[in-house]
Amino acid sequence: MSLFKRIKNIWAKPAPVQAEKSILSLTAGDVCEVSLVTYQVTGRTQNRSRNAVVLTLQDGTDIRYLCIEERERTVFALYEQIDGRLDEIDEVPTTLELDDRAYHMEEHFSGMIMANGKTPFMQGGEQHVWQYQSDDMRLLRVEWQDGRFMLYTGESVLPADVHVLRGV
Repeated sequence: MSLFKRIKNIWAKPAPVQAEKSILSLTAGDVCEVSLVTYQVTGRTQNRSRNAVVLTLQDGTDIRYLCIEERERTVFALYEQIDGRLDEIDEVPTTLELDDRAYHMEEHFSGMIMANGKTPFMQGGEQHVWQYQSDDMRLLRVEWQDGRFMLYTGESVLPADVHVLRGV
């Protein structure tokens, strides 16, 4: 190596270190593991006012939704879509019964979301969400946006069961 190249390498700036992706910053194309199942992230909706993200995850033909909310601690819930119908946004009940299981409303909130990739709601806008829980700790989530309802059932996931495997 010539003397000039050695001097040039001394003055050269080191390559910047890329920050590791966190579960809250995953986007379409990233890969994560939830409860020992590997998923590819295909979409993302984000509600900045609640510091919450819903990731659309795909494993083969199975599609799941990982809800992540950063509060005093990070809360995870894994959902799958179910068939169901509600008529009016003003008539969402405080108790829902599905498959001989009673779900009780824990929370109702609304806010502006941003959507990227393949998500149930293909564009951002105002979204209303109702979250329910049954006596046996099963979860139910109802979302409404642009006159359309989506229903999901799921369960809480321990933070130790969620891992980022590869970020784009």
